[in-house]
Amino acid sequence: MVKGKMYNIPGATKPNSKGKAQDSGPVRQIIAQNKKARHDYLIEDVFEAGMVLGGTEVKALRAGRASLVDGWVYIDNGEAWLEGAHISEYTHGTWTNHAPRRKRKLLLHKSEIARLHQKTTEKGLTIVPLQMYWLDGRAKVEIALARGKKEYDKRHALREKQDNREALRAMRLREKM
Repeated sequence: MVKGKMYNIPGATKPNSKGKAQDSGPVRQIIAQNKKARHDYLIEDVFEAGMVLGGTEVKALRAGRASLVDGWVYIDNGEAWLEGAHISEYTHGTWTNHAPRRKRKLLLHKSEIARLHQKTTEKGLTIVPLQMYWLDGRAKVEIALARGKKEYDKRHALREKQDNREALRAMRLREKM
């Protein structure tokens, strides 16, 4: 083992001011985000799920080759599945390469799956993936129980965001004077 600064390694501990090691917590490395989901849906509850992946899928994710834009989650026979997410084929793969848009099993607790299934049977609720990331060397996906926004809600959110941006710009200009 090489002696030296171990705290540059993800997941390692940093020394605090007294020289003792302190845990900086798990490091999240984001692979893909679904920004469209936050625009199109009101997020009610968020869950973290593991994914069952093949070897070339893991290598493609390490290269950052994923998209969640068209993805959705559904519950079938007590199991959660991620459908429509795109993980590109691994460029150096052979005949063992994976299908880019295959459905992938999500790893959740039974109680979480039961709760999601109960909530999605209610009118207007769906499960959407928000982001995919690495957490301690394991691929995770953040899924959310969401309710679809109406068109006027989307316009209102955009207008509010623009108003805030203009207010900050005006405050910065005022400070310069």
